[in-house]
Amino acid sequence: MARRVVRKKPRKSNKPCPYCEKGMTPDFRDLETLKVGLSKKMRIVSRVYTGVCQKHQRMLSREIKRARHLALIPFVQKS
Repeated sequence: MARRVVRKKPRKSNKPCPYCEKGMTPDFRDLETLKVGLSKKMRIVSRVYTGVCQKHQRMLSREIKRARHLALIPFVQKS
């Protein structure tokens, strides 16, 4: 018997992107806005949970990684 291929629908957040609303871009020096994309354990959160658009999510993850290498944000939060 042939298997049916079930494709998942992409989830879209109802929240507008906070960066698009304000007309700004993520910056590694602004730690308060970078915390939008971080969980409690300082892991990078997917855009489904943050409500950030795809373009800004890529920029956000790049800036978080840049801030980590400059020791502005810890890599892991000890619990």
